[in-house]
Amino acid sequence: MTKKPIIYPYIPNSVPAVKEAMLKAVNAKSVEDFYADIPESIRFKGRLNLPEPFLSEAALVRHVEGLLSKNQSTREMLSFLGAGCSQHYVPAVCDEINSRGEFLTAYAGEPYEDHGRFQALFEYESMMGELLNMDVVNVPVYDGFQATATALRMAGRITGRNIALLPATVMPDKLSKIRDYLKPDMQVELVAFEESTGLMNLNALRKQINTQTAAVFIENPSYLGFLETQAEEIGKIAHAGGALFVVGVDPISLGVINPPVEYGGDIVCGDIQSLGIHMHYGGGQAGFIASKDEERIVMEYPSRLFGVATTRVEGEYGFGDVAYERTSFAVREEGKEWVGTAAALWGITAGVYLALMGPQGMEELGRGIMQRVRYAVRKLNQVSGVKTRFSVTPHFKEFVADFNGTGRTVEQINQALLEKGIFGGKDLSAEFPSLGQCALYCVTEVHTQADMDTLANAIAEATK
Repeated sequence: MTKKPIIYPYIPNSVPAVKEAMLKAVNAKSVEDFYADIPESIRFKGRLNLPEPFLSEAALVRHVEGLLSKNQSTREMLSFLGAGCSQHYVPAVCDEINSRGEFLTAYAGEPYEDHGRFQALFEYESMMGELLNMDVVNVPVYDGFQATATALRMAGRITGRNIALLPATVMPDKLSKIRDYLKPDMQVELVAFEESTGLMNLNALRKQINTQTAAVFIENPSYLGFLETQAEEIGKIAHAGGALFVVGVDPISLGVINPPVEYGGDIVCGDIQSLGIHMHYGGGQAGFIASKDEERIVMEYPSRLFGVATTRVEGEYGFGDVAYERTSFAVREEGKEWVGTAAALWGITAGVYLALMGPQGMEELGRGIMQRVRYAVRKLNQVSGVKTRFSVTPHFKEFVADFNGTGRTVEQINQALLEKGIFGGKDLSAEFPSLGQCALYCVTEVHTQADMDTLANAIAEATK
């Protein structure tokens, strides 16, 4: 009996008749013809060490669910992890809208494929512009890391200079991405911070800024959670030196914290994960860039900008690309940068979130987060041997817990917390050796007073 060929339901064109028709269409005798240029000496001749394929959807679903069940997530664990991707409440309407077919595939495409996507992104940009008090906001790029690196490259092109000054408190992973993205055209220098407050050392900044400084960058709130209360002075120093002032922000903070434009920010950037987007393993991030409507800045955006324009029909308006000719879509290798990966679906999601919350909702949300952080700081400071760093500086969402006085490492404490069903703070001992055994804790609107009491009690037991 002739053995029937296996037809894989999830592999396109695996039906033998379809394969034969495709080979015939390109005048090939077999699939091997496509690999004729590869020398026999480097071809793999054996069988890949892979499990047998699943030939039914039910079996595949059971297998994948079995793998997923091994994960420990914030659904069953109490989490205080942040550091760029944090747990926030996601209203059901965000998932309802971003799962609609006309939006779910909102990656790129042209107007003839559009079913309201351009308008949805324009509305997102408009609400972000209102939150930031800025005129121009881009379609989201890959993540906040890329948005920051691109904003600094923009500053380099605008000023014709090649040095970016960053605070030494920046996340090392983010710093690595920025350095990779800026070279070979620009270089990064770090500005020291004050050990008692975490704030940028202004004397060091004044010494480092020079005629080649394209931008001075700060994060507000910072990676370590504190607010840079000297931001206005830093902006003045940057401008006095002929540099642009680039500010990274967490947009969920802007209901209670002044937007950067009010203290001199020229270009603002960050990640919108906090605006109605679930945490994902390797995803859920999207970067924004914003500025005033100044031609010298707008024409240096590499990413797409959507606006309102008239059509051929008198009195009719539509939504589409602004200054399309500056993008690599239009001029390919002559573009400012490659447009790159868009995260348009997350922009639409963030737009839904902002529309739902409104100005009053964002203010109440921000106030609640700051109150929770202050309570968590007070509770941990009551634990013997534990103190919080930079406590004289106001914080938003995150803070540094110092365990040097407990005789325990962060790793030991986090392991003890895991056994109690708690994800502890991010271990900072490798990133900031000068801080010793410190961890970055994150508190958001999802945490209750009981959650923070549970954390404090668990740390007290772990440090006995």
